[in-house]
Amino acid sequence: MERTLCLVKPDGVQRGLIGEVVARFERKGLQIVGIKMLNISAELAAKHYAAHQGKPFYPALVAHITSGPVVAITVQGHRAVEVVRSINGKTDPALAMAGTIRGDFGLTMSRNIVHAADSVEAATYEISLYFQPEELVSYEQALFKWVFRED
Repeated sequence: MERTLCLVKPDGVQRGLIGEVVARFERKGLQIVGIKMLNISAELAAKHYAAHQGKPFYPALVAHITSGPVVAITVQGHRAVEVVRSINGKTDPALAMAGTIRGDFGLTMSRNIVHAADSVEAATYEISLYFQPEELVSYEQALFKWVFRED
């Protein structure tokens, strides 16, 4: 079972889309195993976006993610990284398919509602930035056998 991180960014929080994001993950059959609202500090943003430091868009990334509260969500499920990224849609909302979070709600590259880890390795690192191990829960979801079965 794979885990990944999704952030509802400040624009998603301000627009009242937290429930919509969570609902889409749950309707797909993914399990929420950690969720919390927080304000991201400049220090945490620097760790989160370390791979982008020195790039022209880096200051805008940090400015946006620290501009208001975010909701950090740890999602668990079969191929969770890939599935969450698919539900979120392409980073550029103009290119994101209708039916995805960004395709339905995103307006610009900088205001695209959600962030999601792009690999299992990135997910592990990002989850560790936002959650202590004891903040994540494991539980058997009663519907799991009806949502996923590997034959």
